Formats: sequence, structure tokens, C-alpha cells
Amino acid sequence: MTLFVILTLSYLLGSVPFGLLIARYKKVDIRRHGSGNIGATNVNRALGKGAGILTLVLDCAKGALPVAFALSLTGDDFQAAGAGMAAFLGHLFPVFLKFKGGKGVATGLGVFLYATPAATLCCMAVFAITVAASRYVSLGSMLAALSLPLFGYLFHPHAPYWYASGAVAGLIVFKHRENIERLFAGTENKLGQK
Repeated sequence: MTLFVILTLSYLLGSVPFGLLIARYKKVDIRRHGSGNIGATNVNRALGKGAGILTLVLDCAKGALPVAFALSLTGDDFQAAGAGMAAFLGHLFPVFLKFKGGKGVATGLGVFLYATPAATLCCMAVFAITVAASRYVSLGSMLAALSLPLFGYLFHPHAPYWYASGAVAGLIVFKHRENIERLFAGTENKLGQK
């Protein structure tokens, strides 16, 4: 029963579309601008850095808080990993938006920054280097996600977080499939491009 409650609350929190709500406060439907995504990158392009950073922080928080809550309540890594996955899936498939959500990068970042900080910091370095070299946020996001299981194995080879990181990496790449097509076509937006 405890696990069911944790997973349900985590999913509902993950389903809160902060990017959409921030844009709506500014009387903008973010789904009709740029890539149509509700995440921080598209909010940043459409509404500026302040709104983008706020979206990033809130989306990270809704990934970290369920993990922290589950750990404080149960002390069990398995249930904490489950809570993180539930929040992540909530962002990808939010009940409040007919299961059409974002790509999960910021929420996944929040989950693993709390659960496996050393591995996640290494992934953030991969992201930063990739974006600095290419100016493609989508490419940096995918490479960082794919590196998470590798760094996770170095730091937590048998923890439930490592198994969760593989699922998160695969789903992030899946949600970026349109970006992959644009990258190959040479039409993907670069950082700073409106």
C-alpha cells in the first residue's frame, strides 16, 4: 500500500506541466510555439531565459522530490527508484495533458541528481561539452542520457537506480526521435536560435 501511494503521488507530481503553466501565466500556449514541447528548452526559446530557467528548476524538483520523499519514508532504494521513475513517466505521459508531455530530460536530471549525484555530474559534463561543441541541446541531452547508465555502473552497479537509468536513457532518446530526424536533415535548432 505504501509503495502504491508513493508511486501514485510521484506520478501526479511528475504530471504537473510547469512549462505550460509558466507560459500560460504569460498568456502564451507553449505548445503552439517553437518545437511545441513543454520543456525548458522550448520555454527558453519562446519566453526568454528567466522562464526557461524557472521551468528547468521546477521540472528538476518534481523529479528529485519523490526520490527524497520515498527515501525519507522507507529508506529503501528500490522504492525511491520507483518513485523517480513514476515522476519521470508522469512528465512524459501526464494525465493532465492527455498523456502528451515533454521529453523528460530535466525531470530525469532531478531524479538522478538526488539519487546518484556523482554519476549525474559526469553526465552533466557530457552535456556541457557536447552543447559547447555543437550548440545542439537535443544532442547534448541524448548523449548525456546515454552516458548515465555507463557512469551509473561505475558508481552504483547493483543499485535499482542503475536499472532505472537504462530505462530513462532509452525513453529520452525515443522522445527525441523527431530531433534525431532534424539533426540528420540539418534543420535542428541550435542554442540561441529563435
